[in-house]
Amino acid sequence: MSRVAKKPIDLGKVELNVQSDSVTAKGPKGTLSLAKPAGIAINVDNGVATLSTENADLVALTGTVRAILSNMVKGVSEGFERKLELVGVGYRAAMQGKDLSLSLGFSHPVVFVAPEGITLSTPTQTEILVQGADKQVVGEVAAKIRAFRKPEPYKGKGVKYSDEVIIRKEAKKA
Repeated sequence: MSRVAKKPIDLGKVELNVQSDSVTAKGPKGTLSLAKPAGIAINVDNGVATLSTENADLVALTGTVRAILSNMVKGVSEGFERKLELVGVGYRAAMQGKDLSLSLGFSHPVVFVAPEGITLSTPTQTEILVQGADKQVVGEVAAKIRAFRKPEPYKGKGVKYSDEVIIRKEAKKA
């Protein structure tokens, strides 16, 4: 079995419900479910979940399912967040109810509607915080917001992740 799949998952206060075709994790931040692949066994004992398989073809998939389950457990207990920064003169973000309004140098403001289960907030005018229980959806929403105006390599203007490093290019020489 893969090294990742051998590692047990500590559930903490998360309730993991395993059926024949799905797995559901329920915690303080919400509920997430996963379609369980056939041939992978999930055992829950004393707040620890372990995965196993008898099929040699499913070894890699077992590690993948374990990583997804671990992210589900962390998501429903602690949650995930992604921080974005707006760099550029006049680039601003503001909340309009539950929608995010972005001024990114276009002739019109860009309005982004958050999907269900995602919380958007703007601590300052140049910061956006994307929070949610599902790691994949949080990353996807952050990527969609970033795609409105990707950082350019000359001045670094645009929407970037807070931990992203923009490699700068040298400007034209006269």
